[in-house]
Amino acid sequence: MFICIALFTIQIIAKNIKETHSCTTHVFAMTGFQIRVMLNIWGVIMYLRLPWITSQAGLILTYVIIFMSIIVTTITATSVSAISTNGKVYSGGTYFMISRSLGPELGAPIGLLFAFANAIACALHTVGFSETVRDLLKMVDDVNDVRIIGAITVVVLLCITFAGMAWEAKAQILFFIAIMLSLINYFVGTVIPPNTEKESVGFFGYRDIFVENLLPSYRGPNGYFFRLFAIFFPAATGILSGVNICGDLKDPTGGIPKGTLLAILWTTLSYLLISVTSATVVRDASGNVNDSLALKNFTTQCSGLGCKLGWNFDRCEQNHTCSHGLANNLRVRWGILITIGVFAATLSSALGFLVSAPKIFQCLCKDNIYPYIGFFGKGYGKNNEPLRGYCLMFCIAMAFILIGDLNTIVPLISNFFLCSYGLINFSTFHASITKSPGWRPEYHYYSPWMSLFGAILSFLLMFLFTWWAALITFCIMLFLLGYVSYTKPKINWGSSHQAGFYNMALSFSMSLTGVEDHVKNFRPQCLVLTGPPNVRPALVDFVGTFTKNISLMICGNIIMEDEKSSFPQHSTDMLVDWLNQRKVRSFYTSFTADSLKEGAHDLMQASGLGKLKPNTLVLGYKMNWQECKPESLQDYVNTISNAFDSSYGIAILRMMDGLDVTDNLHSADISDDGLDEQVRSVFQTKQGRKSIDIYWISDDGGLTLLVPYLLTRRNRWKKSKLRVFILGDQETMKEDRKDMKMLLKRFRLEIEDVVIITDVDKPPLAKNLQRYEESIAPFRLCEEQAGGDVQELKRLSPWKVSDKDLEAIKPKIERTLRLNEIIKKNSIHAALVVISLPVPEVTCPSSLYMSWLDALSYGIHCPALLIRGNQENVMTFYCQ
Repeated sequence: MFICIALFTIQIIAKNIKETHSCTTHVFAMTGFQIRVMLNIWGVIMYLRLPWITSQAGLILTYVIIFMSIIVTTITATSVSAISTNGKVYSGGTYFMISRSLGPELGAPIGLLFAFANAIACALHTVGFSETVRDLLKMVDDVNDVRIIGAITVVVLLCITFAGMAWEAKAQILFFIAIMLSLINYFVGTVIPPNTEKESVGFFGYRDIFVENLLPSYRGPNGYFFRLFAIFFPAATGILSGVNICGDLKDPTGGIPKGTLLAILWTTLSYLLISVTSATVVRDASGNVNDSLALKNFTTQCSGLGCKLGWNFDRCEQNHTCSHGLANNLRVRWGILITIGVFAATLSSALGFLVSAPKIFQCLCKDNIYPYIGFFGKGYGKNNEPLRGYCLMFCIAMAFILIGDLNTIVPLISNFFLCSYGLINFSTFHASITKSPGWRPEYHYYSPWMSLFGAILSFLLMFLFTWWAALITFCIMLFLLGYVSYTKPKINWGSSHQAGFYNMALSFSMSLTGVEDHVKNFRPQCLVLTGPPNVRPALVDFVGTFTKNISLMICGNIIMEDEKSSFPQHSTDMLVDWLNQRKVRSFYTSFTADSLKEGAHDLMQASGLGKLKPNTLVLGYKMNWQECKPESLQDYVNTISNAFDSSYGIAILRMMDGLDVTDNLHSADISDDGLDEQVRSVFQTKQGRKSIDIYWISDDGGLTLLVPYLLTRRNRWKKSKLRVFILGDQETMKEDRKDMKMLLKRFRLEIEDVVIITDVDKPPLAKNLQRYEESIAPFRLCEEQAGGDVQELKRLSPWKVSDKDLEAIKPKIERTLRLNEIIKKNSIHAALVVISLPVPEVTCPSSLYMSWLDALSYGIHCPALLIRGNQENVMTFYCQ
């Protein structure tokens, strides 16, 4: 693997040198974005601490540490990719991206902290280099020698940065080649059969020791999980090194996402391989060939794994003088190449961080957000090099180098990087959920919720690593944020807070704009696809019953382009009058579109104003799904899917006789006179003491329970009792019923009874199964005739159902048919049946999904409401 990477890299470098001979100042014309990021990720931890961490935590927990670190950095990389592709990124990297996305309040503190973190990271890798040199020279005063070597080293690195980016890029190429050679040397050394010399240093082959090193063996003051995690975490940082000097990039939006994620992939693989190969070495070995049991008889009996393998390492273990083994030495095969790799990794990372920190700080200085720092923002030369910034970061790095202890510096650097990553992820989450028109990243493979998870995880790890350092960091952040909020710098970066020109248009809804959403204030604000409202009076009446004087209701009418000319003029006013005469408090809006799917999608996006925006889509059940055009069926199901994708709740009302009371809307007859009386008034009459049966099959946040409860608050439904049916086991039926009653009581819902359904897994009746098969038969794909073109037919006719599709959903269909039988048996006297709506899967054909809904609600004598929330909690039992 590493040979392939090395050859690929050399090819890139050679190609870039030829193509950009006259453009040596652009760093990525020489090295490539990915190489820089890999060099900054690889560093002192990989060589000097990863085998030691494996010896302490064991291979299993070491893998846990690696994967948890990669989760944080990968989520952060996707967030950075989204931000960096949301417009051109200039010099300043992380600070520039976040400050322009969230504004100076959060951007400025992040920039200051991240520049500081990069300076400390430079000190970290310099100390790692100094420790290696000290061990080679075998000096006496360990701490002071590290300080002296580190000071000299960072001065040399500063001189390289003063020489310009071209010299720095050339140095990075040499470092990369050295690292690749050392890694190749390391892995080659592990596969060579062990001789006596290799056995004396603890290597006996892959099969003998691996199992023994799976579990942890903690030692010393650093011997606990989160301390080891904190020590390792800097090995996963460095992912933003390329972003921090994005002003030198030719194509930041193209190179940042791909290069960063690939660098994380390759470095992660290297860590995993190093850990697993390190786990094949005993934890402690003397390196003395005379300790072999085959050479002499020991007067004392030996113990431990080494003894089983023919070696006595007890003396050095007891005296803590073992100089070899997994916990003490990484060198396999030629040790000199490993040492060169350590030098290359530490120096390349130190140099990279020393270059990144001033670049970030320079951009912050130029924005003049904080006082007294503008002096360091001055640039020199044609590349605007921040020489004063280099000197400042040099001083900060020197201060931490004087600590002289790697294990002390590591938790501090982990703390600052985690804080920066947390704020980066939060900024992506914030920019996404606010849905700002300016948030249009070219990189689409990110999730705002994963970014939020990454932010929470980063902040949590800060406190788990070093709680007091985390508190200090947060105090600094709050101080910096408070200063910017207080001074309010006159900066116009086009943030979402600058949309003040909407104020006049929203003057009558401004009273709601300052009200934060709260679960106790949740209201089902409904967008109802009624068509002309008088065509589906039952649907209008039903929704109007539980939304009247409580929440928003919008009746949406999607007019097809080919029907637009036949639609009566001034129909909007007449339909609004019809709603008023029916005492339904609802808005009405019409929309012209080419299809139901497009029209519904546009209505969901456009309807509402401010807080008065629909969150629930209500539509009638498509009774003619077996006879309609396939395109119409596809549009109907896609409308449901789009609603879920738009975080809408969904409600589908089905009545035995359907909802439509007329086939055509005539210009002179916008009324419901002469229509079927039952359909016209089914929800306008009192329901008496009939029950509302709720089949709560899946938790959707509570919308399935809330809507029936709101119905019972109306005069027409106030005598109706609520019954809740849930699935359960026969053995735990009593406990489940008791627990559910207690839960519903805490929600303050007046539920008459809770019924546990225990026989839903029984097979359905044969006649019901046959009826279902007959209903889906017209949509079956004849695979025998299709031959090898099944996929092509599926592409041309996505509503067709293949044998594979039907087989995949068969258990659900049988379970649904059985549930339908239970509903018809238990709810024969109900006024309304409310059932959890199944969610359409992406791969499920539209006809198959409609057959699923039909199987669930077929033959129910009373109105059936298929409903599902968007997983947002709409009820709470807390008082705050």
